[in-house]
Amino acid sequence: MFEEIKQDANERMTKCVISLREHFKRMRTGRANTGLLDGIRVEYYGAEMPLSQVANVTVEDSRTLTITPWDKAMVPIIEKAILKSDLGLTPNTAGTVIRLPLPAMTEERRKELTKVARHEAENARVAVRSVRRDLMTELKDMLKEKLLSEDDDRRAQEEVQKLTDQYVAEIDSVLADKEKELLQV
Repeated sequence: MFEEIKQDANERMTKCVISLREHFKRMRTGRANTGLLDGIRVEYYGAEMPLSQVANVTVEDSRTLTITPWDKAMVPIIEKAILKSDLGLTPNTAGTVIRLPLPAMTEERRKELTKVARHEAENARVAVRSVRRDLMTELKDMLKEKLLSEDDDRRAQEEVQKLTDQYVAEIDSVLADKEKELLQV
């Protein structure tokens, strides 16, 4: 019974870390990265589609992304979607190729993005702790219903705490990597 609860907690905490990594992938750093455009969706024949499903996105050089739509009619739609996004980038179009030059980041912008990254990491930690709280409540209920002995309850709480500490450490590691990447000139 406890193993099922532990497995569920493990999956939920893993999702918290994966969500943080996905969010960090979309955060702009000084280098061009195709993951920067993962959150952009475009209208394609009446359906919202991810940009990567209607165009080829490549890194031209360290400061430029190149977008080549598979359909010429998509060029203005993709431009509009990029302008509407919160990336703050201005596309340059040459025929059917859209280039996205990434401006050099200022020291002030780097520090601001570091604060945003720390805030997102704290949100992920809160989510992990919320999973822990749910588990502890479930364990207390099992103890009240006599489905669990007090010794088993104590052992289970220790395991849940170890699991929580493990995921919080992983979140801290992901944050440290992102901060290093952001502050790199």
